[in-house]
Amino acid sequence: MTHHIVDLETWPRAAQFRFFRTYDKPHYAVTSRLDVTHLIKRKGDGVSPYRACLYAIGAGIHAVPELCMRFRDDVVVAHEMITLSMTVPTDAGSFGYAYVPYTADFVTFDAQAKALIDEVTEGGALQANSGERDDLAYLSCMPWLDYTSINNALPGPGDCIPRVSWGKFVERDGRWDMAMTLEVHHALVDGAQVGAYFLAAQSALDAV
Repeated sequence: MTHHIVDLETWPRAAQFRFFRTYDKPHYAVTSRLDVTHLIKRKGDGVSPYRACLYAIGAGIHAVPELCMRFRDDVVVAHEMITLSMTVPTDAGSFGYAYVPYTADFVTFDAQAKALIDEVTEGGALQANSGERDDLAYLSCMPWLDYTSINNALPGPGDCIPRVSWGKFVERDGRWDMAMTLEVHHALVDGAQVGAYFLAAQSALDAV
């Protein structure tokens, strides 16, 4: 993991960090609808909508420095690269976890994501992160449900790994959209950063 320590003496959000670290429930989740009309068209060219969403999520996270930050007690670190971790159904009927490093080139990312996900699907199931690393974002897809809001089970107020969920593609008046939720720790991420994430994720979906 390549990261650097954030200097709290010069970090503009240091006061907010210290304030929200005192909360018992410091997490919040925001759901927004993203347009996937372009992605539906690209599906005809062989682009996987699922892996394209993984890519867009990675692009959104890396566009916002605060989403790459984690805290370890009172020390804040900023990672250069976040690995995307998602559950993957296996051929045996259970599920495992894939870990896909983000890269800005979609073709490279897509090929690597496919290989890593296929490996888990075929039985090379990787274990869930038990806390040994924090350079992750947790992802979950619910393609059978067009939901309006969601939140996640969290182990406690010290968990600062972002969670991203997304749902069913729905057609409305000739266009397609989906719900996507970003859940974050308020000690690291404010509403402005959440908004920037969704803008970057939408831009990536429009560009694949």
